[in-house]
Amino acid sequence: MSTTNTGLSRRAMLYASFASVAGWAFDLFDLFILLYVAGTVGDLIFPVASPTLSLAAVYASFAVSVLLRPAGAAIFGAIADRSGRKRTMVIVLAGVGTSTAAMGAVPTYAVAGIAAPLLFLALRLVQGVFVGGVVAATHTLGTESVGQRWRGLMSGLIGSGGAGIGAALASGVFIVVSEVFPGEQFDVWGWRVMFFTGLGAALISFLVLRGVEESPLWRAQRTSRGPKTRFVDLVRNGRGGLFVLNLVLVSGAGSQYYLTSGFLPTLLGEVSGVAQSAQGVILLVSSLGVVVAAITAGELSEHFGRRRTMLVIGAFNLVALPSLVWLITSTDPTNTALIMFSASALAFFANAAYAPVLVFLNERYPTALRGRGTAICWNLGFMVGGLMPSLVNLASPELADVPGRLMVSLFAVVLVFVVAGALSPETRGAMDVEETDRRAAQPVGD
Repeated sequence: MSTTNTGLSRRAMLYASFASVAGWAFDLFDLFILLYVAGTVGDLIFPVASPTLSLAAVYASFAVSVLLRPAGAAIFGAIADRSGRKRTMVIVLAGVGTSTAAMGAVPTYAVAGIAAPLLFLALRLVQGVFVGGVVAATHTLGTESVGQRWRGLMSGLIGSGGAGIGAALASGVFIVVSEVFPGEQFDVWGWRVMFFTGLGAALISFLVLRGVEESPLWRAQRTSRGPKTRFVDLVRNGRGGLFVLNLVLVSGAGSQYYLTSGFLPTLLGEVSGVAQSAQGVILLVSSLGVVVAAITAGELSEHFGRRRTMLVIGAFNLVALPSLVWLITSTDPTNTALIMFSASALAFFANAAYAPVLVFLNERYPTALRGRGTAICWNLGFMVGGLMPSLVNLASPELADVPGRLMVSLFAVVLVFVVAGALSPETRGAMDVEETDRRAAQPVGD
């Protein structure tokens, strides 16, 4: 059987790539489910007088989950660096799938009173811890299992492409469930079935356990007898500034995502008044566009560099993203063709901008710190991004005020992303440099 320059067989490399993309997609699918049923969950579990406050409460439960992700990154990032990427992936996928399915069994506020939102929030916290470990496992395994030529594409495929696939799956499930449980039936059983489908992530964990090989870079690092690493090493030996800059860059990337793809279901439904049947199709098409955007931007970063790719797309987004929000919200809600085009473009460009970010983070840290460095920076940055939809809703007294606040917020976060990218170095090829140095440092005969 043929082998690649990573030492893995081509079959093992493809299996690791598939498992990484599928694992990321299902974990993001589990998170997207709440976005697709935000209005229903708000009415049944977080009922308040004001529609915007009800939505803010639902997004706050989303943000609470995001707040626990850095803790999960620290826990599972350490496990990934010390015990392997594969073992970590099995644990986090099983945990995310199980906790998501449990949300479908939460009683409504009318049945259980204050216990309903408290139980829902508790499950969101548990989910957040497991989701925090996803980056430490899926993305490091994916990029470490392929050669340099394919790492940019793999970054886009896992990070943004996986998110697009997860969103597409959620859209497809939403369309099917809405047909099976139309109207009021959706408020009784449909939203619960949406959460139950999260068990797909647990199934993926079983497949990973059966067929995926461990990352060759991690195995090589474990046998090289290098010094043990600690969390403090993330900010020691000149890495303090690197850590802060990485965090700012990911915060800008995460905010772009949550204020576009993450906010899109609410923007189409509660804000713009697009029919529910049309929403599912629009979200599905825009999600598929994200996959194309991610693969394209990831591959471009292999040819032109991570930094230049992020800067060019980010600069374009300064104008494009606010303009597309205005176009979506100012268009007649029955003009689904124009809204679909605008929504797809919004998701396309926002996700293309940060498609190279994950491999950029991988290349900023040595193998012994890669799981922790990548996972903690990613999750802290996306924690900031996850708070943004709630802030936009809270800053909007009425639903009619949401588009203007959203446009201003998008311009600000994209500007942060562009400035951080301009201050960052190029990293393409850094993993291979590290591997060359490691081999050179080994005693003769090793």
